Amino acid sequence: MLQSMTGYGKAEGSYQNKNISIEIRALNSKQSDINIKLPANLKEKEIELRKMLQGQLQRGKINCLITYEYTGKEQAAQLNYAVIKSYIKQIKRISEDMKLPFDSYLLHSALQMPEALEKQEETLDPEQWEMVRQTMEKAIGEVIAFRKQEGQAIEKDFRERMAALQKSLRQTDTYDQARSERIRERLQEKFREYQSEVNIDQNRFEQELVYYMEKLDITEEKVRLENHFNYFLDLMNQEGAVGKKLNFLAQEIGREVNTIGSKSNDSDMQRLVVQMKDELEKIREQVMNVL
Repeated sequence: MLQSMTGYGKAEGSYQNKNISIEIRALNSKQSDINIKLPANLKEKEIELRKMLQGQLQRGKINCLITYEYTGKEQAAQLNYAVIKSYIKQIKRISEDMKLPFDSYLLHSALQMPEALEKQEETLDPEQWEMVRQTMEKAIGEVIAFRKQEGQAIEKDFRERMAALQKSLRQTDTYDQARSERIRERLQEKFREYQSEVNIDQNRFEQELVYYMEKLDITEEKVRLENHFNYFLDLMNQEGAVGKKLNFLAQEIGREVNTIGSKSNDSDMQRLVVQMKDELEKIREQVMNVL
């Protein structure tokens, strides 16, 4: 089953006095590009969280936001008395030198200075980490479910376009035989036209005619295209990330279609080639978003 690289998931959990919220957004990207924003006490687990995202989401531009919302009393920050006292002394000295009044506003300024407040770092205990890990698993599961839903729509579109490509390929059989006959008759007519004026070796002409007709023959390209179509459909039934394989296969299909176009030398077949290129271009646009 195909999965899109686009996805969204959100999960929440709670531990003691805080609610834990994890939000994941995924977009298409050739490689894995993971960006995580998380609280300070989870920094030590960032590598492990990245491994979870990388291992299960595999590819794409992935943005993960982890936040805490405190539901009870949060430990208040402590004033750094020594630092604030030093700031006030310096501010007071400056105010005296500049003959400015020293008032409560200067105390407020001192409280805004760096390191004026001391907040004890919150440690991460095993139970809290387990809650974060479980919440992350839920959020990743939501993203995967979203991707699968998007993948179903992409797969339906691919099957319809593959059916259109196969139909166009079968239609080339209708024109191919008539095209070959027209080319052969035109060459033979030219041969008869010049035979009276130039001494032409009949056997050599037949050899050149066969060689020329072989160069215009598209049987090999049609066989390869049919194999590519079948393999493309088989890949869509496989589990896991198949986007890169589908993209490569779409490029190979494009090469074969171009070769048929260059060999066809027929307006009806050129029309079919244009139709096939149009369908293939839409497939190649969509395949860039497949995991």
